[in-house]
Amino acid sequence: MNTHLLALQDFTQTQLKALLDRAAVLKKETQSGLRHQQLAGKKICMLFEKPSTRTRVSFEAAMYEMGGQVIFMSAKESQLGRGEPLKDTARVLARYVDALVVRTFGQDVVEELAHYSAVPVINALTDLHHPCQILSDLMTVIEQKGDLSKVKIVWIGDGNNMANSWIQAAFAFGFPLTLACPTGYDPDPTILKAAQQRAEQPITLLRDPVEAMQGADVVNVDVWASMGQEDEAEKRLAVFQPYQLNTALLAHAAVDAVVLHCLPAHRDEEITEEVLEGSQCVAFDQAENKMHMHKAILEYLINGMV
Repeated sequence: MNTHLLALQDFTQTQLKALLDRAAVLKKETQSGLRHQQLAGKKICMLFEKPSTRTRVSFEAAMYEMGGQVIFMSAKESQLGRGEPLKDTARVLARYVDALVVRTFGQDVVEELAHYSAVPVINALTDLHHPCQILSDLMTVIEQKGDLSKVKIVWIGDGNNMANSWIQAAFAFGFPLTLACPTGYDPDPTILKAAQQRAEQPITLLRDPVEAMQGADVVNVDVWASMGQEDEAEKRLAVFQPYQLNTALLAHAAVDAVVLHCLPAHRDEEITEEVLEGSQCVAFDQAENKMHMHKAILEYLINGMV
C-alpha cells in the first residue's frame, strides 16, 4: 500500500483504477442517501500556502461526510510562516492527526513533509503536480466517455502542473494525449520525456491548437496565469490568445467532445463564456467529483480500504 499521494507516478494503474472505482461507488451511495462513517474518529490537518475554494471545501466536505474531523491551517497561522523546519512540523502534526493535506508551491515541500511524517501526506497542489484534481477529472471523463484507452484527450494552453499530471495519467492508463502549448510554456521536460518513452499510446506536444484539436473527445483548458504568476498575466494574455477555447476552436474536436476546466475560469480569456456555459462543458461535474474522489483517497490512505 502507498503511504502518501504526492504524484500519480507513485501509483500503479491497478491502484489508480481502484481509486476511480471506489470514488464512483461512494458517489452513487451518497446520492442514494447513504451516510458514510468509515473515517469516524479520524482527523486530518490541511496545510495551505495557496488560496483555494474547491480543493479546500471538497476535502473538508469529504472528511465530514465520512464521519471525520478537519483542522485547517494557512501558512500564516502556523509556525511554518515563521520559519519552522518542515521536518519538525511533519513530526509534530503526525502525532495529532491521521493525514496531512498540503497545498503549496514547491514539490520539495510535500516530499520533505512525507519523508518525516508518520501519517499520509496528500498533495493538494504544488507547482509541479496536481494529482487529486486529475483523478477527479479522470472520474468525470469515465462518466462521460467510458473506457479511457479509447478516448483522445487534448490539453490546450500552459504546460503547468495540470499538464504534467495529465501526462502521467496518459502513461498510467494508456490513453492518447495531445498537448498544444506556446513555445516557452512547455510541460516539465523530464516528466514529458519519461512518459513518452514508456507510454502505450502517443503523448504528443504541438504548437498549433487547431492541429491538436482534430478529433478530440475531451478538451482541457486552465487559466493562463496560475497562482504565483500574477506578474506575468499581461504578457501571457498576448502569448496565449491563439489558444483560447472558443466555438471556432472547439469545432475542430469531435462533435460529441466534452470540455473540462478545473476552475476557477477567467471567462473570455482561456475559455469563452459561450463554451463554459455550453452543453459540452462538464466543469461543474468535475468540481463535484473532487469531493467523491477525495473520499476515496482519504479512505485508502487512512484506512487502506481499496
